[in-house]
Amino acid sequence: MLLTNIETIPGREIVVCHGVVSGSSVRSKHVGRDIMAGLKNMVGGELRGYTELLEESREQATERMKAQAAQLGANAIVNVRFSTSSVAAGAAEIYVYGTAVTVS
Repeated sequence: MLLTNIETIPGREIVVCHGVVSGSSVRSKHVGRDIMAGLKNMVGGELRGYTELLEESREQATERMKAQAAQLGANAIVNVRFSTSSVAAGAAEIYVYGTAVTVS
């Protein structure tokens, strides 16, 4: 499955537009990551536990979007965009969406 954040895929022609597809993942922090993040906040620097959590969420959301596109018969997704939102205390949603297309 080809993914791009632009409207076309250079060198390919869009022959069918299947419509909007999306995927999401909602994850919450756990105590171990919270404790480590709290300690790291005191001295500064990257909160690796949260970085890993968001990377896993993006990957899962993207896989869900690709599966939806494949069910429609698409072989590519254009205009891919990510969004993040807080859904509850300590929980965040990663949402990804794009347009499923068939390219030749």
